[in-house]
This record gives sequence, structure tokens and C-alpha cells, in this order.
Amino acid sequence: MPPAPLSPAARVLVVDDEENISYLVASALRLEGLEVTTVATGADAVATAPAYGPHAVVLDLMLPDMDGFEVMRRLRSEGVSAPILFLSARSDTSDRVRGLTTGGEDYIVKPFAVEELVARVGLALRRSGATSPPGRLQVADLVLDEDAHRVWRGEQEAQLTATEFTLLRCLMAAAGRVVTRAQILDHVWQYDFSGETAIVESFVSTLRKKVDPGTPDGPPRLIHTIRGVGYTIREPGRSR
Repeated sequence: MPPAPLSPAARVLVVDDEENISYLVASALRLEGLEVTTVATGADAVATAPAYGPHAVVLDLMLPDMDGFEVMRRLRSEGVSAPILFLSARSDTSDRVRGLTTGGEDYIVKPFAVEELVARVGLALRRSGATSPPGRLQVADLVLDEDAHRVWRGEQEAQLTATEFTLLRCLMAAAGRVVTRAQILDHVWQYDFSGETAIVESFVSTLRKKVDPGTPDGPPRLIHTIRGVGYTIREPGRSR
């Protein structure tokens, strides 16, 4: 029998006025199964956080309306106790010390490696005892158990290779959203194939045969190709 339905994902609030950085961080965290909301100003962070209830906050130190230290002070006064990870282009020791001694969980200097930031967010979540990224992912009757490294479609267990499992996890962690071929290459193979995306198409084709054949008398198709962009996995009946 497949495992029980998954638990809610941990929520992360990303506060950064640089759209490219905000998008990059949010995309990387979502691929890890986290729920992410982004805002561009300190005021929006203070307004959003109490109702959103983040388990962690990634906070740019230099925002257009106030600095990150003031944002943190206001968040704490609003009862937001989630660990805060500062992002900053300032690498001065005094800034680092201030960030870590006034209530910040971590201090990450720009430019940073996305993999390192994701790892630090995960560490902050574990330290705080917050809800961690789920060990099980489910879309309709397709279930992936990360801990056991097993996959079911309905009552039938699918036998996947390690790469196929990682590819499926990448798609399921971003369920309902489009994952580009470049994101898949980076997340699954962690290597720059210089635009050679045929490998992605080949593995998606094989994965479909094992868990999503889309036969007339079988369960509805879950994995969809977004022409010219990438792939998405979604519940049946959802057009977006």
C-alpha cells in the first residue's frame, strides 16, 4: 500500500527588492518542496508575515524602504519568531556580528551559491523544530516516498532508476508550476549541458512510460509538456 498523504510544507518568506535574486531563491526553495512567498519591501514583509506564518525568513539587508535590522525588529514586535537569514552584499565583520547577535539565524553574503543558501535554510528549519520539507509527495494517485525511495501510481509500485526518481521528485515538488528544462538539468544532473536538453526529453519520456502512460483505459495523465518551456505535473482537471 502507498504511504499516507503528505504533510504541509514549510513556509518561507523571501524579502528582496532584486527581482532576479528573489526569483532564483524562491525557485530553488520550491524545488525542495517548500512553500514560498516573495515580497520586495520591508513594509510588505511586516504586513505579510503575521498572517502568512513563515517557518523561516530570507531577508535582504538593504531594502528600498528600511534596512533588514529594522524589518527584523518589526517582525519580532508582530510576534513573528521564525529564524531570519540575512542576505547582504556587505561582508564587513561588524555587519555579520550585528546580524548574528541581534536575533538573526544566519548571514549570507552576496553573491552566494544557491545550493548553499538552500542548505542553510534547511538547517535553520531543523534547528527551529519547524515543519520540515515533506518526506512524501503526492499528486492525485501518484505518491513518492523520499525516505524509502519508492514510488506508487495507485496500488502499483513503479521501479525507477536513481535519476528517474530525482526527476520525478523535481516535478512533484513544484506541482502545479512549470519547471523549465534548464532548471531540470541543474537540479537533476547539477551540470551545465550547454543547452543540450534532449537528455531531459528522453528521461521524461521514460518516466512517463513507468508512472504516467496516459492510456485510454488507465488513470489520467499528470505530466504535461509546456511547449518551448519545460514540464509541469498537476492534478487532473487543472488547466494551470
